[in-house]
Amino acid sequence: MNDTNYSSWEEKIVSADEVLEKIEPGMTIFLGTGLAEPGTLVKELIASKARNLQDLELIQLGSFGEIISTEESNSRKFRLKTFYSGGMVSEAVSAGRVDLIPSRPSDIVQLFESRQIPIDMAFFQISPPDEAGYCSLGVAVDVAVLAMEQASISVGEINDQIPRTYGDSYVHVSDLDMLVLSTESLKTFEILPGDHVLDKVTENVASMIEDRSCIAFSMGPLFDALSRHLVYKRDLGIHSPFFSDCMMDLVKSGAVTNRHKANWRGKSVVSYAFGTPELMKWLDRNPLVEFQGIDKVFSPIQIGRNSRFVFIVSARKVDLTGRIALYVEKGRRLVTGRGGAQDFFNGSELSEGGKNLIALPSRDPNGKPNILLSVESFPVQFSVRESVDMIITEYGVANMNGRTIRERAQALIDIAHPDDRQLLVDQAKEANLIYRDQIFLAESAHLYSLEIEERHTFKNNVDVQFRELRPSDEEEMRRLFYRFSDEDIYYRYFTSIKAMPHFKMQEYVNVDLNRFTSVVGLEGGSGKWKIIAEARFAKLLSRPYADVAFIVDEQYQGIGIASYLFNMLVRLAKERGVEGFTASVLTTNKSMMRVFEKSGLFLEAKMEEGVISLTIPFSGSVDNTNKC
Repeated sequence: MNDTNYSSWEEKIVSADEVLEKIEPGMTIFLGTGLAEPGTLVKELIASKARNLQDLELIQLGSFGEIISTEESNSRKFRLKTFYSGGMVSEAVSAGRVDLIPSRPSDIVQLFESRQIPIDMAFFQISPPDEAGYCSLGVAVDVAVLAMEQASISVGEINDQIPRTYGDSYVHVSDLDMLVLSTESLKTFEILPGDHVLDKVTENVASMIEDRSCIAFSMGPLFDALSRHLVYKRDLGIHSPFFSDCMMDLVKSGAVTNRHKANWRGKSVVSYAFGTPELMKWLDRNPLVEFQGIDKVFSPIQIGRNSRFVFIVSARKVDLTGRIALYVEKGRRLVTGRGGAQDFFNGSELSEGGKNLIALPSRDPNGKPNILLSVESFPVQFSVRESVDMIITEYGVANMNGRTIRERAQALIDIAHPDDRQLLVDQAKEANLIYRDQIFLAESAHLYSLEIEERHTFKNNVDVQFRELRPSDEEEMRRLFYRFSDEDIYYRYFTSIKAMPHFKMQEYVNVDLNRFTSVVGLEGGSGKWKIIAEARFAKLLSRPYADVAFIVDEQYQGIGIASYLFNMLVRLAKERGVEGFTASVLTTNKSMMRVFEKSGLFLEAKMEEGVISLTIPFSGSVDNTNKC
């Protein structure tokens, strides 16, 4: 317990000029990060002409850019060193006006503790003291407490708009040497509007997040849009660098309970908060949010203790091998830098069932492709393609797990903008990333339906995702073929086939979508999918009917997948103007006949030389259970 008489803490209040008088040339001054940036002290420091303000070293984990000046005179007054180069400060780093210290946040504490980065003075924003003399650091807890302990002079800028938050976020007024009353309003941010493309991207992201997952958010429109698709999840947890309005909405909705976290169970754990005035009010004395230092929040070990940990990254560009150029906003909101991303990537890899999701629209706001042959010309590259699990656009999800460079390239081409795919195919062939004879049907690229996406849980708790067949499914379809028995192959193809090499299989997966509709069923959690079923119909040229065929992996037969696929194909066929199906079934293929019989549709059957020829009009229905 502090012995100092804190009842007269007002006696420590001084003007900003009195603080600046304590500065000596060559000092190193720590500044609070983000919303904790002491705006009054910073502005006075920039404006002051005092002679003692020379050759100062300003240390800030992340900057909004207020202390960056284009005036040459300020280069003699101070030099900013920062650990994060995003936001407005990125241009100053590129121009050489600001020094960047590349470091992972989980290692920064050691740099301060070892005094490799010495601190002479520390300025940060705090709440007014409470009855016991404790001030809250509010919405930015990174290394502020450590910086205060290291500094010879600690200055708290009191801002009564700062919410009092819980966690490792309190300092006692007796530990502060000087206090300054803030004349600045607390910085807040409005929710940035999204669009239908971003909404579809985030819908696809949400589809990859399971109940009881623990998630890490960053800042930006993608994350603002994502929360709308997560409100239907159950028992989510939060262990994240940032807390924002979208997370507040998830907590309010009941989707976030933090019930199954390993660390800080029942609480969302963060280091920073950014958002609207409503968020700041909600965070005030809210026990559901725990603010901790970056040594804990960014620790891969702490992160990895949470099962099903999902790290979501908003990327600027990706290339066909899976390399990433990180997205950096030019506005005043921080996003995770390379060092922080590396910590969370490592943490999710340690997590049981953890995964890293890279999300971005297929094109940028200027209509330029976001999926490229290479990202080498872009800044803020994050080359961890070995750790990327999925890359997601509005056109789908590309699974990177266990895939070769060729398979990755084909999967990414499939989720690129349809108008960009032909060029990507040509470039990938020239770079030997895909087969030189790779088929590409340009017209079909525009015909893939984003609506053919659904999930269903069958007997034995088998969860299957259904979507349209893609060219990148070639390898998975090849593996499915080799799992079939000779009998199943004969039932499906009416002939004995021993091999399915590339030149055959690519013809099967690259279909003319004007005539064919093909649906695959995928089973497997955490992105480790495998195709276990495929069904298709092909429109007949002579009449408004289509020929139908489907097959299911032997291991998954008898649990209802075939019937589900058939009913799905009937619905899709009706939407496409088809009036009925035709099918050819061997008389010995009783399981296939049972699927048709259970459909409730009228069956007109003709038998010839061991083959049943079926005509199945959609207009009529009948009980077929006692037929055939």
